[in-house]
Amino acid sequence: MTPTADSVAVPPRGHRVRQTIEQLRARILGGEWPVGGRIPTEPQLVAELGVGRNTVREAVRALVHAGVLECRQGSGTYVVSTDELAPVVARRLADDRMTEVIEVRRAFEVEAARLAALRRTPEDLATLDGALATREAAWRSGRVDEFVEADAALHTAVVAAAHNAMLAELYASVGVALRSTVAQAMGTALTDERYVDHGRLVEAIRAGDPARAAIEAGAFLEGPSGA
Repeated sequence: MTPTADSVAVPPRGHRVRQTIEQLRARILGGEWPVGGRIPTEPQLVAELGVGRNTVREAVRALVHAGVLECRQGSGTYVVSTDELAPVVARRLADDRMTEVIEVRRAFEVEAARLAALRRTPEDLATLDGALATREAAWRSGRVDEFVEADAALHTAVVAAAHNAMLAELYASVGVALRSTVAQAMGTALTDERYVDHGRLVEAIRAGDPARAAIEAGAFLEGPSGA
């Protein structure tokens, strides 16, 4: 079920907010802002849409309430769904059931890796290489929060390379839970025994080897870190 301006919590400000919600939705549904991607900043939206800051803020807040967008402190606002199913899934997985989250991730990520090996484009490979490099740099930085975000970005890039829109949307719905499992596994410090190499997964996708990619994707989800 796709949310409309009437199906989300619209403030009493009225017509301009409803119009702005529909403009934001159109960009999301049209693929301009894909699931997992960050939307422009508030000042950028004000300039692009030609409405006031308060109107943009209320429209974004309404879509956050509907579960279409997610605000991440210090990072920005991201698209997490194009409909109302994904937020329900996210809430179901957000209650500290780490084992269940890992099992759901395995179901999604193993198949995504297999499909990515079959469907990846040169652009996908460039994105994967960049995400892998960012993840490695984040590990070397020693900052847990930075690493968690970089790790999630790499996994999201693998799913995107599978070129299955429904899979990407469902996977985005577990984004909060995904970060939670990695953060819990890492604890307060990045230590050598928690490091999991993802280079082999990227190379299996690059080689077009779906069986090896699936094995690599499942292997690190069997370990203690789930990263």
